Amino acid sequence: MHVFFKLTLLIVSFAAAAEPLSLSLPNGLAIEIFTDKVKSPRQMAQGDMGTVFVGSRKSGEVFAIKDQDGNGKADLTRKIAGGLNQPSGLSIFNGDLYISEIDKIWKIVDIENWLEENSDDLPIKVLVTEDLPSDEWHGWKWLEHDRSGNLYTNIGAPCNVCLKDDPRYATIVKFDGNDWKIIARGVRNSVGFDFHPVTGELYFGDNGRDWLGDDLPSCELNRLVKEGAHFGFPYLHANDVKDPEFGDITHGFDIQLPILELGAHVAPTGLVFYDHDALGEEYTNNIFLTLHGSWNRSSKVGYKVIRIILDGKGEVSKTEDFVTGFLDGEKVLGRPGAPMVMNDGSMLIADDKQSIIYRVFKY
Repeated sequence: MHVFFKLTLLIVSFAAAAEPLSLSLPNGLAIEIFTDKVKSPRQMAQGDMGTVFVGSRKSGEVFAIKDQDGNGKADLTRKIAGGLNQPSGLSIFNGDLYISEIDKIWKIVDIENWLEENSDDLPIKVLVTEDLPSDEWHGWKWLEHDRSGNLYTNIGAPCNVCLKDDPRYATIVKFDGNDWKIIARGVRNSVGFDFHPVTGELYFGDNGRDWLGDDLPSCELNRLVKEGAHFGFPYLHANDVKDPEFGDITHGFDIQLPILELGAHVAPTGLVFYDHDALGEEYTNNIFLTLHGSWNRSSKVGYKVIRIILDGKGEVSKTEDFVTGFLDGEKVLGRPGAPMVMNDGSMLIADDKQSIIYRVFKY
């Protein structure tokens, strides 16, 4: 069992100083502000030269951030793109930075070398695709590359619960550079997924539907064992919640059930496997999942980062809180939205309410 301590941070917003935020995490780990210069940060990606890239969903901008003096705090923030429609998803592959809009994906070639050589203007964006649905409801994207360079993203259901003729809705899709392929169906709204460092299997969170009460249905953690599998939406939610409108439809799918129920309305967003040992060997190959928090529940839940431990078969063996303190009773102090493992093994956590990116490290 972990012993927890509390660390008080003075959080600075863009307008005025916010209330001190007390965060708790396992003994032996510490947390500090990495940067407070990006408004509403979400998914982050780090290049081989140490630059962290992050999109500002609310301002429509993308920034390059770097800790140049090695003190654990960013001292360089540089805008590299602007005028985008909610650029929440980023991924790097072979030195190229991929950026999502709701209906488009862009690429900036060899971004870190470009930054080394250029001090003015913005880099050229190359359009990867512009044929994604434009719905803003569940339209925010998460991007991830597999080992072969295929690019994965989510296409959420454009509704609370519905069936649409376009088969791309409520899916996770894969792009091989030429064509899109649906690899997971019946996924209402996944805004966080990653590949197991050993097996390469895709694990993803999914946000449960609303308006079935405080405690139904649970949000989910899922594991993709076979491409094309169906995960239930809109017919079945969580393990056993039949949808009141669509649950009696004969659909013909063999539904794959979640490997973990996370709780109703907790809103899983970012997800990352910890593929390092710098925080401690006990964390290696664990899942870290940010729970963004409830918005329509009579008492608030979520608002924390959890750790999910898998067994040798890839199934969940244990879950526990990793970072808490974003919620004080019913008062929301912060909303963790995405984790990222740094090259040195420390972990970044983006809080898009306080517009802070934290760094977790071993002291």
